[in-house]
Amino acid sequence: MTKEKIRQFVTTNFYVADPAALQDGESLLDSGIVDSTGVLEVIGFLEETFGIKVEDREMLPENLDSIERIAAFVTRKKG
Repeated sequence: MTKEKIRQFVTTNFYVADPAALQDGESLLDSGIVDSTGVLEVIGFLEETFGIKVEDREMLPENLDSIERIAAFVTRKKG
């Protein structure tokens, strides 16, 4: 469910040439889908949608660079 919400947000708010071809593990930064400004949009979405607070120290590619990583991060944050 979390992953689907994140995928929906990414494919709706950013240019994704072929949403069906976007793999959950694909780097959103390396593929040019999300840039540094986009990361802030993703964080705002996560905080609003999932009721979590993303700390500055957590704004790392390990947490926010793919649909898979974002979903795992949200799961960890929600405990």
